[in-house]
Amino acid sequence: MVDMVNRPYERAFEQHALANPDVLCISADLTSSCEIDKFRDNHPDQFLSMGMAEQNMMSFCGGLGLAGFRPFVHTFGVFTYRRPYDQLMASIAYPRRKVRIMGFLPGITTPGGMTHQAIEDIAVMRSMPNMTILETGDATEVESICAAADSIDGPVYCRVLRGSVPRLFDTPIKVGEMREISLGDDVLIVTAGITTEEAMRATRALEAAGVSVRHLHLHTIKPFDAGALLDHIGAVRGGVITLENHVTEGGIGSLVAEVMADNGIGKKLRRLGLKDTYAHGGSRAYLMRYYGLDALALTRGVEDLLGQPLGITEEDLAQARVEAVHSLAKAEGL
Repeated sequence: MVDMVNRPYERAFEQHALANPDVLCISADLTSSCEIDKFRDNHPDQFLSMGMAEQNMMSFCGGLGLAGFRPFVHTFGVFTYRRPYDQLMASIAYPRRKVRIMGFLPGITTPGGMTHQAIEDIAVMRSMPNMTILETGDATEVESICAAADSIDGPVYCRVLRGSVPRLFDTPIKVGEMREISLGDDVLIVTAGITTEEAMRATRALEAAGVSVRHLHLHTIKPFDAGALLDHIGAVRGGVITLENHVTEGGIGSLVAEVMADNGIGKKLRRLGLKDTYAHGGSRAYLMRYYGLDALALTRGVEDLLGQPLGITEEDLAQARVEAVHSLAKAEGL
């Protein structure tokens, strides 16, 4: 079964920051909530608290970038773009400052309701010129997110998981690539973030029901390798389905749709995610079930895509084991 790792970001950021003295730790009054409270206590010379003032923080970090520093901004994802959009655009994105924006609580990973759930952040950031977008899907990707983000010559927005995080992969993020988790030829499933583990559970049940699954995990959302996606789409017969912790407009479902439309691909596409709605409060498992973001919703989506019932039950999904994978080298473990 999946190993759980406690607070992987806390250790990863400290290790990266201490090895790179030009990295500064910036907090917007959510220090403990973003797992940087120990860094604040142990390394105060590399830490700055900007208070609950995100607009000022973004402009300030643009200035730090101009001065040669590489600030890592820590706050909840919603507070990185809803309040300070103008400052984010004018002070960071437009001048291509090396600001690394660590957005915690992506989508419905928080019970805090619409004020705290970043459900349209990819759509906003993806439309912003010069902005790179990365998303973590497991503990290994959280552990490698700092180095990956800091390799970018320009601003980066990261969707970061916190707390207890499953370890699904054993190789770090390679910016610009996608993970090939399985290479079947009936249906292509594209996921990112917390939906990848759900898709891995669904894949086992789908395979048992006779559906050959090709599954891609995206940790780099922008820039995106359209050519690689087209190759995978061309390799399946039944079509494509996306599952994302985000609204279906502007996220990875839209990204896949754009690539297909731009290249005249006439295969079926189903986009699963939040359907033109804000989410209410609740546990992650409850919200994923309620809004159709879990393995059961994915199997129903595949049934719709293929036009045939598969008879997969919740019990089938509960018995599906998720084991760590990282590439085709472990395909036998799928």
